[in-house]
Amino acid sequence: MIARLQGSLLEKQPNRVVVDVGGVGYEVHVPLSTFYGLGGLASEVTLRVHTHVREEALSLFGFSTALEKEIFEQLIGVSGIGPRLALAVLSGMEPPELVRAVRQQDVARLTGIPGVGKKTAERIGLELKDRLPPVLEEEPGTTEPPSESPPEMRDDLMSALLNLGYHRPLAERAVEAALNGEDGSFEQTLRRALRELAR
Repeated sequence: MIARLQGSLLEKQPNRVVVDVGGVGYEVHVPLSTFYGLGGLASEVTLRVHTHVREEALSLFGFSTALEKEIFEQLIGVSGIGPRLALAVLSGMEPPELVRAVRQQDVARLTGIPGVGKKTAERIGLELKDRLPPVLEEEPGTTEPPSESPPEMRDDLMSALLNLGYHRPLAERAVEAALNGEDGSFEQTLRRALRELAR
């Protein structure tokens, strides 16, 4: 089983990256919380990895912190939650915020995540409220890269939100609100769009 990857970042998208380790490119699915902290292409990255094996495929899921990996592994232990949905849940809000929502069994916050219905949210709260680690404070962020040009960023933001399962009209409104009057990197603007969707 692969537990850790360290190498050069070849490709970077909001839900997947490709890491070059000694000339071999590993495709790794990542939550947004990990994506935000990655550097630019060709930068050195280290990911904690969960290897998910099925009969027809072997998939790698990567995380920048032990907290993200632990939340993911607890989520896939919940009945009816596979790795893709667990990744969507982790991408729906920052890990410390997610831990608080689960501990408080905040069904309304959890159902705001695409793919999470009321029964799933209730199951997550019931099964994991005492199993997730305590979170005292948010982990420090990393330096953000320079901002992209608005037209290119708008397309990238729409693509990211649609890939995360949001419907186009909602995604368009969130992107417009996130781009309205504030500059910043793609990662910062995507966070603003997700906050808008969580209202």
